[in-house]
Amino acid sequence: MNKVFALLVFAGVPISVIGSLLHWPNVIMFVIYCVTIIALAAFMGRSTESLAVVSGPRIGGLLNATFGNAVELIISIFALKAGLIGVVLASLTGSVLGNLLLVAGLSFFVGGIKFKRQKFNVFDARHNSGLLMFAIIVAFVIPEVFAQDMNEAKTMTLSIGVSVILIALYLFALFFKLVTHRGVYQHESEEGAHAHEEPEWSKGKALLILAASTAAVAYVSERLVHTFEEVGNTFGWSELFIGVIIVAIVGNAAEHASAIIMAYKNKMDIAVEIAVGSTLQIAMFVAPVLVLISLFFETSMPLVFTLPELVAMVSAVLVTIVISNDGETNWFEGLTLLAAYFIMGIGFYLL
Repeated sequence: MNKVFALLVFAGVPISVIGSLLHWPNVIMFVIYCVTIIALAAFMGRSTESLAVVSGPRIGGLLNATFGNAVELIISIFALKAGLIGVVLASLTGSVLGNLLLVAGLSFFVGGIKFKRQKFNVFDARHNSGLLMFAIIVAFVIPEVFAQDMNEAKTMTLSIGVSVILIALYLFALFFKLVTHRGVYQHESEEGAHAHEEPEWSKGKALLILAASTAAVAYVSERLVHTFEEVGNTFGWSELFIGVIIVAIVGNAAEHASAIIMAYKNKMDIAVEIAVGSTLQIAMFVAPVLVLISLFFETSMPLVFTLPELVAMVSAVLVTIVISNDGETNWFEGLTLLAAYFIMGIGFYLL
């Protein structure tokens, strides 16, 4: 599989450049760009997995989430520049649904087939549950409710205020987990989880590949954004569907793969940290950062989602919390999360 991804990267990046210069049809280029980004994301996933062996499960999960989300952040910035506000908001929704339902669901399902019961840190699960409730139900729903009685300028001011608070709280959350309370809730089994494991790549090589892959993703993402309109018209896809399903899956391919692999290896603390940690990072850091970045473009993006997007995200949070709060999982719970994702996917497709 690694050789396949290597071939796709070394072929996909040059083909992306050549196709762009020769103005190949946008539908063909859309497929090429998506496959190339997914292959690059796989390399990013392998790099962060090597770094995770050295750093431990929490920082390793954070690295996976951060560089996995870097792909979507890059795509979203270019989409903002192109004025595709609906696609960006939809992709943020898709990331929340994809991480909580698709990634966690596949991880629990794949790991549960191999192991009857899988355990992860229950204290981390409860801590993350509180943050999920705040980030999605408070910080996303409140702007939508208040925006009903506000003009565009006041809505944007509210969005900026909420965004600054979200970013500050996210940084404090990292400080809490990685500094003041590091190891307080950690099991002894976690501390030694990586003691006898060798990383695939050295730290220097992993960082170099990570940097090169991120740069290549930036180039391909910028080209990908310009294919959305024609692809949507060709297949009858709405901006909402492209953002919620297509961009979210392509943009989060790195952590999708990493979380499932970790679950298969019974490293559920990392798998859960990737799925839930990535969601928190999207909601509390990526989304508000995009709101602030949008101020420098022609069209600003308020932190106001559509009603179907909000209902879907709140439902995903509640289902995930109920399933994961006991610190244990199995294949049926994974299947339940996947079922919820596909029900929402059908809804967004038909909307």
